[in-house]
Amino acid sequence: MNVLGIGEVLWDVFPSQEHLGGAALNFCANVQRLGGRATLISGVGNDDRGHRAIEAMRALGLDTRCIQTVSGVPTGIAIVQSDENGEPAFHITRPAAFDRIKADTLSVCTASLTVDWIYFGTLLQTEKGAEAHIANLMRDFPDARSFYDVNLRKEHWNFDLVQRLSRICDVLKLNLGEAKTLAALSGTPHAEFVLTEFCDQWSSTYSIDTICITLGSEGCLIYNNTRLNQVKGFSVSVHDTVGAGDAFAAAFLHGYHLGWPVDKMARFANAAGAIVASRPGATPEWTLSDCEQIAPHIRFV
Repeated sequence: MNVLGIGEVLWDVFPSQEHLGGAALNFCANVQRLGGRATLISGVGNDDRGHRAIEAMRALGLDTRCIQTVSGVPTGIAIVQSDENGEPAFHITRPAAFDRIKADTLSVCTASLTVDWIYFGTLLQTEKGAEAHIANLMRDFPDARSFYDVNLRKEHWNFDLVQRLSRICDVLKLNLGEAKTLAALSGTPHAEFVLTEFCDQWSSTYSIDTICITLGSEGCLIYNNTRLNQVKGFSVSVHDTVGAGDAFAAAFLHGYHLGWPVDKMARFANAAGAIVASRPGATPEWTLSDCEQIAPHIRFV
């Protein structure tokens, strides 16, 4: 599976340490772990964090040809704190280097790539003009399908933007809170027992093949072929949940691309997300064997 991702590179800054992160980077790193090829389009500053980010990406096996070094703007950071539910909350400083990607260099760095999937989120697209990057990539790779990981960050999204991005994706991934928010804004009742109604409406309105709603430790809901399937999660001792959703997304797309049955791809994604949540940082080491250990009797090949 060949993935071209576009989005943020930033450092997740915890009270006592910081880890390289950003949803797009985390997703691409996990695609690499699964034997795929991921190329990330983003920007870093000409600063210490930027230099360390490039080194860390190369150590993760990521193709850095489309990582632009931007002068005059710092490498992105996200101050990570826990909200009232114990979930990570991010304070992201803007503008950051990833906001200053230059469009005229994208076709050059991607010219020799084979692309099956284009991955994007919401954060980068809030920067004026950045939305056009995705349109250009879809023009350059007309046979590629698209994966939209919603990832709503406080003060860094708007409903019109989410609607436009939903119109150009084949697979949509979001969490339960995000689904309820979008349901309320679109006039759909948002209690959990009517999620089928939300998925029916969102899928038909925006012509989306598959919608994946993560439920944390409870697993996930997969809407496919007008059916909503709930697949249970796995119990682990949580270190922090930063990056867990990105590992879930990469594992889900891995199975989806290979044509796995819904239950198998969802259990694999749940296992990957749980393993990352049990380890520090957004891109910890993990393997297929780790997934098979917490999901016995299933071979993820």
